[in-house]
Amino acid sequence: MKLHYAFLLLFSTLSLQGIAQQNSAPKTLETTPFTIGETRTFYSDILKENRTINVYLPASYTEKKEATYPVIYLLDGSKDEDFIHIAGIVQFGNFPWIKMLPESIIIGISNVDRKRDFTYPTTNKKDKEDFPTTGGSEAFISFLEKELQSYVANTYRISEERTLIGQSLGGLLATEILWKKPTLFSKYIIVSPSLWWDDNSLLPKERVAITKPTNVYVAVGKEGPYMESAAFSLIGTLKEDRNITSNFTYFDGQDHSNILHKAVYEAFVHFYPKEEEKKE
Repeated sequence: MKLHYAFLLLFSTLSLQGIAQQNSAPKTLETTPFTIGETRTFYSDILKENRTINVYLPASYTEKKEATYPVIYLLDGSKDEDFIHIAGIVQFGNFPWIKMLPESIIIGISNVDRKRDFTYPTTNKKDKEDFPTTGGSEAFISFLEKELQSYVANTYRISEERTLIGQSLGGLLATEILWKKPTLFSKYIIVSPSLWWDDNSLLPKERVAITKPTNVYVAVGKEGPYMESAAFSLIGTLKEDRNITSNFTYFDGQDHSNILHKAVYEAFVHFYPKEEEKKE
């Protein structure tokens, strides 16, 4: 009987302690959304569909009314793709004690059909079977040039500096733009490009001459012989052009699934060397 009362006493004590802890917990005073950007949707006459962009604005954008900002265009820029973590790199790099890159606007281009938009027509039968909607890159590039860049210029205060980030099929598209319309962007971050598309047909094609300084960063990880050899061929071709400043990184510890974040960070380091590095 005494043991029974002891257990009841212990249980009551613990219950009272739990109630006391609950009563002493602070109450929420306010809950507000945590916003890192804005989303805009507009109709594309070229693509005949609505297109959505996610936008990150620098911390100083509302304060510095006369300032203009470089623009970073991010392929695969949907909220559930690469927009948030790339915005994190830029936000971190803009801290006054870091100053890795200039304050910049990010335009994350949400996908509708990336296999359609990022690829040019292929003659490869397996490509057609695996990706039946492909071959629309010409229209998508026209959308970037004639609609999206104009929309951004009319909506935000931007400078002349434009960077394009693309990985995988996005890297294929970035390379195609560099080959055919290189002046659309002044900087290119090309990560793990799918240059195997259409039996590696893009690199041997004649490239439009680059007449102004262009900066290109290429990266590939441990992704198999086809991806790796194509990336090596790409950087080899770029090194031959005196108007292109090119850098390349092979990430031995990264693969196709996790290379982008680290590669973009390294690209900014190469694009914007610190003053002491410039002197070396």
